[in-house]
Amino acid sequence: MDQKQAIWIKDPLAILADGAERGIVVRNGRIAELVPAGREPAIAGAAVYEAAAHVVLPGLINTHHHFYQTLTRALPAALDRELFPWLQALYPVWARLTPDALDLGVTVAMSELLLSGCTTTTDHHYVFPAGLESVVQDEDTILADSERVVARHHQRGEDAMVQIALAPCSPFSATTSLMSATATLAARLDVRLHTHLGETEDENRFCEQIYGCRPLDYLEQCGWLNARTWLAHGIHFNAAEMTRLGRAGTSISHCACSNQLLASGCCPVCDMEEAGVAIGLGVDGSASNDESNLMQEVRAAFLLQRARYGVGRVSHKDALRWATKGSAACIGRPELGEIAVGKMADLALFKLDELRFSGHGDPLAALVLCGAHRADRVMVGGDWIVRDGAIPGLAPLWGRGGEGGKTMVPVVHPPP
Repeated sequence: MDQKQAIWIKDPLAILADGAERGIVVRNGRIAELVPAGREPAIAGAAVYEAAAHVVLPGLINTHHHFYQTLTRALPAALDRELFPWLQALYPVWARLTPDALDLGVTVAMSELLLSGCTTTTDHHYVFPAGLESVVQDEDTILADSERVVARHHQRGEDAMVQIALAPCSPFSATTSLMSATATLAARLDVRLHTHLGETEDENRFCEQIYGCRPLDYLEQCGWLNARTWLAHGIHFNAAEMTRLGRAGTSISHCACSNQLLASGCCPVCDMEEAGVAIGLGVDGSASNDESNLMQEVRAAFLLQRARYGVGRVSHKDALRWATKGSAACIGRPELGEIAVGKMADLALFKLDELRFSGHGDPLAALVLCGAHRADRVMVGGDWIVRDGAIPGLAPLWGRGGEGGKTMVPVVHPPP
């Protein structure tokens, strides 16, 4: 790896780290030093980035998404429906997905996530209409192409990679033999497992009728209840099941916006954590969330869980922890999600100069309570990927560029 000049991100307005009041030093893609109050960096010769106007967070991590769904937001036929009728309205549209449309959807999703301060994301892709039969085989190419569009050929060097997880859509849309074989393959290849589970009460009833057991029992029978698995939603587990999840090391992606929009219920996050379950955040698909903004998801999760558990059990720092360290645990990436020496230099810097922040007191709390929406700067692996609230090279295509100030937005129309 080429040696890069160290960068001192100096004197931030606030930072989500202890002992870093004067900022941090980044070198060769990693956090090399925390600079405490009243001190100068021990590392000499670092270039200085003045961060006095910025609140610095670890890069946010998105643990559940469906990139292609950015093409079907607020679809009239799917409005005001619960999960299963919502799916019935959308599957005929998704059946017309093409490789070009998928490429556009990936680019939109990744761009929106980056601009919200997200530096690592997952994509749960499970739609394979004609023309997309080899999309999993070509996943590296598809994501690498979109990264070139989003990040202008940015790479993390040795740490740059597409991490593959085996992820059937749900245990109930795949055969038992496939679910079991997937778990066996994941163990042999040492990769992670992901699926939807515990999203609706309908799922519980279906599983009891067809398999004679609850969804978590069925998942365990298929060999999935272990530490390589993280599950999307986790709303309808009982206390005993939460204990089993904690003992197994299985983690949960909390998708607050999607759960509210589809009226699926509320994930019992605090009870889960007390049972030893790691909690991350996911924006879920943009057809149920209608956005891919992870900073907004932090606020939604905070408000939803504060309403459930009260002011004494949920703080803004809990919500930020779920989107960073908790999410890193979900995807098995301990080098991410925290501002500490040796961790990856993935950072999101927000300014508080918008009208929404006027009168704020605590800067970290203001990000969540006042509704931060767009990062000013985003660093991935020590490189600035978002500058001045834009992705260099992408803004003319997706922002206000072009004649007449038009915005280019891909749309997939429903079949006649």
